[in-house]
Amino acid sequence: MGKLIAIEGLDGSGKSTQIELLAKRLGENGIEAKTVSFPNYESDSSALVKMYLGGEFGSNAGDVNAYTASLFFAVDRFASFRTGWQEYFDNGGVVVSARYTTSNAIHQTSKLPEKEWDEYLDWLFDTEFSKMPLPAPDLVIFLDMPPEVSQKMLSGRYEGDESKKDIHERDTKYLENCRKAAKYIAEKYNWLTVNCAENGEPRTRADISDEIFEAVKKAIGR
Repeated sequence: MGKLIAIEGLDGSGKSTQIELLAKRLGENGIEAKTVSFPNYESDSSALVKMYLGGEFGSNAGDVNAYTASLFFAVDRFASFRTGWQEYFDNGGVVVSARYTTSNAIHQTSKLPEKEWDEYLDWLFDTEFSKMPLPAPDLVIFLDMPPEVSQKMLSGRYEGDESKKDIHERDTKYLENCRKAAKYIAEKYNWLTVNCAENGEPRTRADISDEIFEAVKKAIGR
């Protein structure tokens, strides 16, 4: 059995950049790693995810309840695992994932009253890790970027065209709720939280990468 590292964070937190830097650094240190990213937009398995994020089921994230939305993303992960990286992982490979089941935990928990959070999280992890089953991550790294900072980064990514944001990215109140949920979940499940901003400005990519790399080396025993 291999090792699975999940890197989480709200939209605009720099997940894709950090995944690329991590894979490069692991390779430079003689550690082979396969990277995956969710949703897998290149696969037909993401069709319902695309419809959901594109607003076809409602213009607000809350228009689709937490349990239903979770299943859209879970099916996409199952297809990716079974057709793309199960054999590699089962044979001892290191897999680094940009988003994972833990993204459902963050985004969908935020839709629920706090008194229902634990019940939903129990259902989610049982569904994906026991019933489907998908491998549970050995380490989850949460890139904590305040929404007000990440919104600036997203605006830069889309060159100021707000219409390019999906229903999650454009809803700042929703993102604030997601951050609150993420902090609760990170503490509950012992995720590593990496603070990605200081004094309202993002930390350097290299600085964040150093922190992530050291944590991953320990998690995979290198």
